[in-house]
Amino acid sequence: MSTETYTDTRADTRSQGPLAGYLVVDLSRALAGPHATMMLADLGARVIKVETPGTGDDTRGWGPPFVGPADDPQSTYFLSCNRNKESIALDLKSDDGREVLGELLLRADVVVENFRPGVLDRLGFSPEAMHALNPALVILSITGFGHDGPESSRSGYDQILQGEAGLMSLTGSGPDDPQRVGVPIADLLSGMYGAFGLLAALLERERTGRGQVVRTSLLAALVGVHAFQGTRTTVAGEVPEAQGNHHPSIAPYGLFPCRGGSVQISIGSEKLWAAFAGEFGLDAARAEWATNAHRVRNRAGLKTAIADAFARFDAATLLQKLADAGIPAGKVRSLDEVYKWDQVLSQGLLIDVEHEVLGRISLPGPPLRFFGPADTVETTNTTHSAPPVLDQHGPDIRRWLNRSLEGIAR
Repeated sequence: MSTETYTDTRADTRSQGPLAGYLVVDLSRALAGPHATMMLADLGARVIKVETPGTGDDTRGWGPPFVGPADDPQSTYFLSCNRNKESIALDLKSDDGREVLGELLLRADVVVENFRPGVLDRLGFSPEAMHALNPALVILSITGFGHDGPESSRSGYDQILQGEAGLMSLTGSGPDDPQRVGVPIADLLSGMYGAFGLLAALLERERTGRGQVVRTSLLAALVGVHAFQGTRTTVAGEVPEAQGNHHPSIAPYGLFPCRGGSVQISIGSEKLWAAFAGEFGLDAARAEWATNAHRVRNRAGLKTAIADAFARFDAATLLQKLADAGIPAGKVRSLDEVYKWDQVLSQGLLIDVEHEVLGRISLPGPPLRFFGPADTVETTNTTHSAPPVLDQHGPDIRRWLNRSLEGIAR
């Protein structure tokens, strides 16, 4: 943790969170790096986002939708990944910008960047240069294809990586219908892996006193979540293909039609299969359905039999019948339904913040909660600040740097 005492320049100062007192300099833009730093900010770290003067983070221009006044529109994309941060605009090609960044790095615990390999080096902020300035600094670097290797220089964008890393070949209605995941999953996962890695590096720093470089990539993150589809390829020698809304290794497990709608079921054990079959008049011991392996091999006939059984029920009635029988089931909700759902609200997954331009807005909330000993008292940080407008905190940060200059050992 930085030894420098600072005053948090955010309007909503916070004392809670496991990372309270840590300072993160966020040099990233778009989504992978900003998602990682937002996770750290949610945990109580002070995150200072360094942006390009005039335009800021690329995502400030990504839309529609934009919200707010016509002369100052705000991108909802930017709002999705920058809560609980401060913003300072710095031209890193200028002497002033490099000097201010150097002062920030001197005080920081963590720096996060997702430039293409070599860009920061040319600006004078290679890992070696940053560690010469601050040996305790933990540096997280996120790239598209990895920082080395024969294709390291390629630009990494989420959908391109979803295709290159095989995820699209697994997603869609069938082998001839590759589909991207409905959110930028490569960006999000690389941010999550990155945050995980730098927290491990901070723990190691507690023992050694020295920082290190943590590297991940969109490619690595997607290969890292191949899960059973990966070992299906590397061990069993099979090449998985997309097969729509049904599990490739478990049956029945997926989305099934009913009267006027559809429901999802997950039958993950033979006990559940027996209960499900008995509830809907299916022969659990039928030869082609007797075990999960049989049901997977004979999926087409099983799907037809289940669709016939479900056709008598509307979705609400069917879901209640499944619940009464102890069968894991659910419906497919639209996002507006999700954010009105009592269960989502009970988990703190919707938060209200006061935005500099937009006023009071609601944002998707942090996915982690924390509790004290014996799970008795919740210690989750519940005070949040809105994503900043460009350079919103720049003057305050510069004043803080000037005030604390003499307190930094050089």
